[in-house]
Amino acid sequence: MIIARDKELSALRDCLVSDRSEFVAVYGRRRVGKTFLIREAFDYTFTFQHAGIANGEKQVELQAFADALKDCGMDVDKTPANWMQAFQQLKALLRQAPEGKKIIFLDELSWMWTPGCDLVAAIESFWNGWASGRKDIVLVVCASATSWMMKNIIHAYGGLHNRLTHTIGLVPFSLKECEMYAEAFNLAFSRTQIIEAYMILGGVPYYWSLMNRSYSLPQNIDSLFFDREAPLRDEYRYLYASLFRNPDPYMRVIEALATKKMGMSREEILQHLGESTSGTLSGILEDLEHCGFIRSYRPFGKKKKGALYQLMDCFTLFHFKYIAPQPTDLRYWSHVYTTPICNNWRGLAFERVCLWHTQQIISALGISGLLTDVCSWQCQANEEENQDGAQIDLVIDRGDKQVDLCEMKFCEEEYEIDKKCAEGLSRKKAAFKASTKTRKGLRFTLVSPIGLKRNKYSGLINSVVTADQLFQ
Repeated sequence: MIIARDKELSALRDCLVSDRSEFVAVYGRRRVGKTFLIREAFDYTFTFQHAGIANGEKQVELQAFADALKDCGMDVDKTPANWMQAFQQLKALLRQAPEGKKIIFLDELSWMWTPGCDLVAAIESFWNGWASGRKDIVLVVCASATSWMMKNIIHAYGGLHNRLTHTIGLVPFSLKECEMYAEAFNLAFSRTQIIEAYMILGGVPYYWSLMNRSYSLPQNIDSLFFDREAPLRDEYRYLYASLFRNPDPYMRVIEALATKKMGMSREEILQHLGESTSGTLSGILEDLEHCGFIRSYRPFGKKKKGALYQLMDCFTLFHFKYIAPQPTDLRYWSHVYTTPICNNWRGLAFERVCLWHTQQIISALGISGLLTDVCSWQCQANEEENQDGAQIDLVIDRGDKQVDLCEMKFCEEEYEIDKKCAEGLSRKKAAFKASTKTRKGLRFTLVSPIGLKRNKYSGLINSVVTADQLFQ
């Protein structure tokens, strides 16, 4: 059963009734469901399918390709010496196929590539010189290595430039889609619990598929991460290794960003890592952003310079907080689930969930039709002016000359503003106005699962966004 993905399914199935040959690239992070989507879309029926071998040498990859041709009934008398020969053999197989659409599925394409090989040139020759001149070919290429796909296929220069007929970037599920998944597989979670699960697993379908409907949420987290045979205990290491041929520099950047909640500038990252990374850092940051692990954004009031890079992947953040210390308690999460340290983490993790759902927040505010800019803000303490430091993780700069200062608070009941909190909000608004010199109207928006408890301080909040609206 496939959950959501209606738009992507429709795009793939339209290829079967097209009056031309189709060249489709599907990309997205590990475990997001790319292979499953493609198999479901074509009902597991392919004229030819092959998956690259992780870390395979060139001859190993070519031998595996030849074996896949044999599995499809091709008489391959010898292993091709290069990819040009391999795709010539593939053309021979396709010429023998019955009339109708011939679907070729090349999975983990980046694994098929080895330094110096002619794979991309062979695909270029296959498509431009043969397949595009027919009406019956559907070539689907797929890879988790998003940066490789971007550089070599999707944004390629040369013969593959603008040759794709469809590009499908598969992103993690939203909260709404996770709820659909939970309902389909009878996971007895409330919306608040789904948000908590999202704080840990993000919207990665494979991670959700590992949960046991007989378990509570804490029991499931223990089973996935802390049990003796926990399937996700070592996932962090495999995750980045599957995406990047040399994962170490990427992981060092991720580890640096994990130390600072609001993110770091390029200069701060270099200071953390050392100047030896300077020449490659821009490419690393671009690759990590393509893969959805980080976001780049500008602080409020910064027009061009001053971009910050922030770690956004919920699973990675949970790894650093709770998995990397290697607790030995097999029921660790069940034991810390209700402790203050875990409650503090929930508050920080909920902010990331909200940042993944900024469009839902904008929609809930009724400003989808306005030009909006999503950013953040922080200021340092200034003793001379008797001003405290402050920060706001989500600022929505609106086209109607209003600015939403978003307070994101995870609470299992209505959030209550007390006197201390009210004073803090007032100081924060004053500091924002003083440091940014903005003339726009400033509004406080509370994002909290259950909403706001009415009292004498609640009038400080102009708008409230609840879990129900995040699930839209």
